[in-house]
Amino acid sequence: MKKIVTLGEIMLRFSTNAGERLQQTNTLSMHYGGAEANVAVSLAHFGYQTYFVSKVPNNPLGRAVERHLKSHGVHTDYLVKGGERLGSYYVESGVGERSAQVIYDRKYSSFSNLKSEELNFEEIFNGAHLFHVSGITLALSAELRKLTLQALKFAKEKGITTSFDFNYRAKLWSQQEAAEAIKPLLPYVDICSCGELDAIHLLGIEETDPSLSKEERLCYYYGKIQEMYPNIQYMCSTFRKVISASENTLQGNLYLDGELYQSKVHHISQIVDRIGGGDAFMAGVLYGILEKLPSNQLISFAAAASALKHTVHGDCNLFSTDEVLSFAENAPGKIVR
Repeated sequence: MKKIVTLGEIMLRFSTNAGERLQQTNTLSMHYGGAEANVAVSLAHFGYQTYFVSKVPNNPLGRAVERHLKSHGVHTDYLVKGGERLGSYYVESGVGERSAQVIYDRKYSSFSNLKSEELNFEEIFNGAHLFHVSGITLALSAELRKLTLQALKFAKEKGITTSFDFNYRAKLWSQQEAAEAIKPLLPYVDICSCGELDAIHLLGIEETDPSLSKEERLCYYYGKIQEMYPNIQYMCSTFRKVISASENTLQGNLYLDGELYQSKVHHISQIVDRIGGGDAFMAGVLYGILEKLPSNQLISFAAAASALKHTVHGDCNLFSTDEVLSFAENAPGKIVR
């Protein structure tokens, strides 16, 4: 069984019921989640030996996080205990044309104060096949930016496949701050999730002709990124069209060896919970790469995993490999040359 390591913050999420605003509600739903933790949960459901590296307070909330992870088969051997608080965030659910709103309450969290000396990289990466992290971790502190770079370098020295999701969040930091933190990491990345806006605003790539199709533009930006960072083998993203808060279309993109592979367009007409959809897609891409799936099948699997995530509450995707494959059988991929 392949060992997967992810590094990031897990938080307590509070969500309103549909049709209620935060200032009026008397009840909130609770879920645990975070980008890298969600990827770990998905990959555990896909049958991998996943380990989540983080720091949580040594109190009932920290113990609840540990229970949550273990309940999904994620190993918590590298979950550091300490600090004073678990980060949290609030979601005001969207309805119709009104979008969902997120409010973060994560400053001074246990994870944001994690130091590299609290982690034993030799032990953490021993026998690992893949390491995944996202830009959200970089946004939380200067120390975490140093730690993430150190972890990626260490993983590459050990011959471990590395994965990075830009996951830019404007509420956490500026584009300039993100660009300065992300660029030094990319020479150590094998698999990268990013899109057109990331290429323009975070990597400083000159905009191409806006009259081109979105597929042609994406190929242009991915080609430019590979010129800058030839070590990046795979790039992925999704095209999402928001019709309403409860109705979206979703299509997966995979760029490999100069070609763009796409899934079918999923029409998700009754969204239960959109949060975590991108993490489910990322986990699907990683599964396809780890299993050496043909590119068309890989991107169809990833998009199907994301579409399925939209049908369940909470941050985590709870579907097995067989369930995603069964769903994806009716979702053949196509290649755009």
